[in-house]
Amino acid sequence: MATPKSQEVITCDLCVKPTQQFCNNCQLSLCVDCVSKHVDKFKYQPHDIVHFKDRKIQLVFPECEFHTNQRCEAHCQQCDVPVCLKCKFGPGAHNGHTVKDMTEIFNDKKKKLEKETKEIESTIIPQCKKKIEETESKISIIMAEFDELDKEKEKHRKSWHQEVETIFNNLSSLMKSIKENLLAVLNSHKSKTNNQIPDMTQTVEQNKETLKSNSVSAVTNYKSKLEEYRNMPTDIDIKLPSLKTNTVQGRELSLELGEYKASLTQTTLSSLTEEVSYLSLQKLLKQAKSITTIPTGVNPLFHVACVGVDEAWVSGQNKTIRRVDIHGSVRDTVTTTCYFWPIDITVTRQGELVYSDTTVNIVRHGRTETLITTPQDWHPDKLCCTKSGDILVSMCTIDFSQRKIVRYQGHTVKQEIDRDEDGEPVYQGGEYSLSVVENNNGDICASDLNADTVVVVDKSGRVRFRYDGTPARRKKSFNPIHIVTDSMSQIIAADISNACLHILDQNGLFLRCVDNCGLDNPHGLSVDSEGRLWVGLHHSGEVKVIQYVK
Repeated sequence: MATPKSQEVITCDLCVKPTQQFCNNCQLSLCVDCVSKHVDKFKYQPHDIVHFKDRKIQLVFPECEFHTNQRCEAHCQQCDVPVCLKCKFGPGAHNGHTVKDMTEIFNDKKKKLEKETKEIESTIIPQCKKKIEETESKISIIMAEFDELDKEKEKHRKSWHQEVETIFNNLSSLMKSIKENLLAVLNSHKSKTNNQIPDMTQTVEQNKETLKSNSVSAVTNYKSKLEEYRNMPTDIDIKLPSLKTNTVQGRELSLELGEYKASLTQTTLSSLTEEVSYLSLQKLLKQAKSITTIPTGVNPLFHVACVGVDEAWVSGQNKTIRRVDIHGSVRDTVTTTCYFWPIDITVTRQGELVYSDTTVNIVRHGRTETLITTPQDWHPDKLCCTKSGDILVSMCTIDFSQRKIVRYQGHTVKQEIDRDEDGEPVYQGGEYSLSVVENNNGDICASDLNADTVVVVDKSGRVRFRYDGTPARRKKSFNPIHIVTDSMSQIIAADISNACLHILDQNGLFLRCVDNCGLDNPHGLSVDSEGRLWVGLHHSGEVKVIQYVK
């Protein structure tokens, strides 16, 4: 038969037997068998053992560390430690110091603890939950708005001639990029806020247990987390783009999405290409601006791979890869399995670090896994993680006589770019690495330093164009050490000999050089989610963050 709740047996604090006795000094419930065990264990302390019904609820003061059989009923204000009467009046470090009654300290701190716990539970946690709901609402709005944008885009697509398919593909890529960036920011905001709740909930539970306790130490040792909890992540201001269209049949078709604009008139395809290039040029700042210079502590600096907005992985001539923020603080480190140092680094769409050595490796949950093993006699070199999840790997033979780019889908080879339509090598053999990146339209762009050219091939591997730096009219020959593309499909190549960056449109038309930001020996190159360039400087080990578009 179940025992009624009012008749529940109170058990001994030292075993599971019913309690019969109580130690007033130690505030412990005891069975008959455990009384002698308790007294023997603490035989140098006084014990007022009474029948359980005659117990007295009182504070349990901490034992003195220096005087046997003494409890600390006061607190030394100068030393900020509990003291007993012998500490206070006897010879020693606390004689003559100002002391405060421990009961007063206990009561004051318990009131503060109760107040903080109430604020966390009744105010801060509900505020966090409300912010999460607001963020989820914003995410829903974005999803719905982009669904409507997509429907509207498809409706207008039908009225355009097939020759402008490229414009819509670019529009789709831009919308996807904006959407992913907005959702990434909001989901990150949601995650940061959500991650605080379990810790705050745990703190509330711990505080409640402490409030129930009569232990002076448990209360006086409490460390407040209130200020930390009050500093919640700042609200995110979301600005949604709108699709603007104009249709005059037989004369002009146009659309705009944010800063992207495209139009079709009764003209030739070459004129349309010039219009797209003109729009790209209009978005470039007349003078690029160096926002900040980040000291990385990596010297020489070889590689930079941005992670989100204000962080990037950097590596150089050692086995360690560092994750630094825009202020130069090291946020994380990875010790690689490289024989010497990473040949290249990149980041997947999910934010996982990938690096190449004798194999291509990925870092997951702090552990390194082999992702790709290249064919015999071929070594992996530079890397690029594509939007589709594939990985482009440039590789070379042992004697550096041949170079090619291979697309991997998981462990499977999906494409090889090696020879052109005439059977000639697309890329020149030599000792210098072949940097590779995928553009928004699917083109594969490479900086071929052995041939001093930028080589761009389409999705099928057919050569679209080569850029040799001549239009930039630099003093020295063009030496493209690294290459990236941006959200506008512009191609940016780091020219190590001329200490500048060459900016081209997606069709290879030279737009501008960035040469005013102190880019001494530019090496690593990456673009963050806000469209800023992160340029690694080889000799100084610094990273320049550059704003180059409006």
